[in-house]
Amino acid sequence: MIDKTGRLDEIHHALVHVSGIFPADTDLTCTFTAAAGADTWSAYIEIVDSGATTLSAAFATDHGHITGLTIEEVSEANTIYEVEFSWGAGHMVVMRSRFAGGTKFQAPEMVQRMAAPNFPAGQTVYYRMKTATGVADTCLVHMRYHTDP
Repeated sequence: MIDKTGRLDEIHHALVHVSGIFPADTDLTCTFTAAAGADTWSAYIEIVDSGATTLSAAFATDHGHITGLTIEEVSEANTIYEVEFSWGAGHMVVMRSRFAGGTKFQAPEMVQRMAAPNFPAGQTVYYRMKTATGVADTCLVHMRYHTDP
């Protein structure tokens, strides 16, 4: 039999929770870098801010969810970006996102809402990125997240 009370609590928590922000302060940044080849994925890279704090640290003891990705700045306005998030040594993919640079379809300062499976507690959180250009494009991002109690 399905534990309906437990599932309702889980759904409620997904909708109503205190969000964390990564990086956690305004003087910190988080930069994603694409591979140098067009339409080529970068290697998987642990998500780290400019102060050397990892997103994985936020999920060290509790499952975590990235609920929003804000793209603050892009290095190339005239290209398409794709980013993928995964966890663990096997790089279990949790979510993917696609967005355009600033002069394509929208401004680079945008928020993408995400509803994906959790990152298990204690696992390393990675990203990889690619763009349509042949250089190592970058984007400056921050993420909204929450953990399961």
